[in-house]
Amino acid sequence: MDTYILSLAIIGFIGLAVSWVPTLAQFLKISYSIVFLLFGVVVYSLTDIFPWPSPLRNESFTVHLSELIVIIALMGTGLKIDRGFNFRNWNVPFRLISVAMLLSIGSLAFLGYWWAGLPLASALLLAASLAPTDPVLAADVQVDEPNKGTEDPTRFSLTAEAGLNDGMAFPFVWMAVAMAAAAQTGDPWFGKWLVYDLLYRVAAGVAMGYGTGKAVIYLFFHLPAHHKLLKVREGMVAVSATLLVYGLTELAQGYGFIAVFIAAITIRNHELKHQYHSTLHTFIDQVERILLSVILVLFGGSLATGILAPLTWEMALLGLGFVFVLRPLSGFISLIGTGMNLPHKFAVSFFGIRGVGSFFYLSFGLKEAEFENAPQLWALTAFIVLVSIIVHGSTAPVIIQRVRQPKVVSSGG
Repeated sequence: MDTYILSLAIIGFIGLAVSWVPTLAQFLKISYSIVFLLFGVVVYSLTDIFPWPSPLRNESFTVHLSELIVIIALMGTGLKIDRGFNFRNWNVPFRLISVAMLLSIGSLAFLGYWWAGLPLASALLLAASLAPTDPVLAADVQVDEPNKGTEDPTRFSLTAEAGLNDGMAFPFVWMAVAMAAAAQTGDPWFGKWLVYDLLYRVAAGVAMGYGTGKAVIYLFFHLPAHHKLLKVREGMVAVSATLLVYGLTELAQGYGFIAVFIAAITIRNHELKHQYHSTLHTFIDQVERILLSVILVLFGGSLATGILAPLTWEMALLGLGFVFVLRPLSGFISLIGTGMNLPHKFAVSFFGIRGVGSFFYLSFGLKEAEFENAPQLWALTAFIVLVSIIVHGSTAPVIIQRVRQPKVVSSGG
């Protein structure tokens, strides 16, 4: 049987299933991610004609596929936030990407080194990869499509956090890479990391994202308002803008993840009630869901073919501790003094969903430098993502609905 043709048929089936599986999952009160994950496990358990979906054997493919879906998700995430951007409105997300993320990285790196016996650089890479809340798998806890007029603190906070912290974790991935390289060469690394990997690359990402966002606003909002012949209302502009800003920012050695989300927020904050925002989001959301479904099937396949084999009981306990203790505790500490009520605090703290972003960061770090215990790092990361998909995916629809307290959001934020 031709594997290529069969793969096309499977991808086509997945694309069609994306249209109705979310409705079925909503009826069952689970995340549709669980359905596609199980489908991947079943397919790869019943046949061996497909390529082995091991991220260790397909490192470049893992980096690029996860990279593509993350940037698509970041644009979609930014485009659906109704709340106008300012530091007061976004106080909670900024706390989550600073206090909560730093506490998560520090505690997981320490326990990875002390409890699981990982080398320090490997423990830091693991922590940096797992610290960000995933913008891809977190759809069940995020805000709805733009211009619906309702928003609650939990969904907004988790949506904005997922958009912001995927880029802000990158400096710590580079720190782990620098530490691993220094262990081989003995060269000093901190000064370069601080100036270049932290300060310059973050600033470049923000600047490029803002500039590209303004350019998109001028071309697709301002010009059509004054010249009817230039009126363009195609949803594919969102995908094109994503690829453009990401590519330009990476060429400038900035953080493309930051740039994509900043561009999305810049575009979204122009005429918040404009209907074109819904068009942009609808198109990119469809692309994201297809890509996500494919990667979930591949992840299910990796589970069926043994990615968890190197997992030890110490690592499993560490993974469970991270999902059920470290992230919730870090999140709750970061929310002290925000005025958010307890149900929302608990929900925001608990639903720090891990997913495709963790796959990207880990595969990227392993590609950039030599780390010890790569199979163990993949096993623990896959285990944590699996636990997150099952636990968060089965509880989010019910819990989020219970704590939801909709309120009308004004166009001025």
